[in-house]
Amino acid sequence: MLSERKGERITATEGGPDAGLPPRIALVVGLGNPGLRYAGTRHNIGFMVLDRWAKRAGFRFRPDGRAEVARHEGVYYLKPLTYMNLSGEAVGPFCRRYRIAPAETLVVVDDLDLPPGQLRIRPRGSSGGHNGLKSLIAAWGTADFPRLRVGIGRPPAGGDPVAWVLGRWPRAERPAWEARLDRAVDALQAILAEGLEAAMSRYNRTE
Repeated sequence: MLSERKGERITATEGGPDAGLPPRIALVVGLGNPGLRYAGTRHNIGFMVLDRWAKRAGFRFRPDGRAEVARHEGVYYLKPLTYMNLSGEAVGPFCRRYRIAPAETLVVVDDLDLPPGQLRIRPRGSSGGHNGLKSLIAAWGTADFPRLRVGIGRPPAGGDPVAWVLGRWPRAERPAWEARLDRAVDALQAILAEGLEAAMSRYNRTE
């Protein structure tokens, strides 16, 4: 059970030396689909990154309404259990409950248009056709929220994108993906510790 009071404002201090900078991250959302059927699929990159970060940092998720939620060192972590296309139905109410603004919420998401493992950190942007991001934008009424995109690449010519995102990596590719997921966790840790701008300059580079 989360100990913070409902309605407690989670935000950076206004004024002072940090005034004018983007707000600190108060919530990290990893997008994915719940259940064993979808575990380990490309579309569940967001869940994988949060699970790896939880293991590295030493915290655990617990059920909380329509999501699994944790809090560690002042930051909330949330995995929606609504399925990808309805992610906003879990995230929107949680943010209203704890008064967390979209700009304070980092979303970790898979990206078909990036090569496998390539990272792209942005302070805002469109949905890029991603249904989970579309749902969040609809729930919040804005696309002004930061995101950590993790490339999964596109299927071979003629391949079905839906089958691709809901598929798993071949066994031969799994060692490479272990390293790629660890790098995504490194990027998340850098965002939390150093801020978006520093993390962008370090991780928004082609490997």
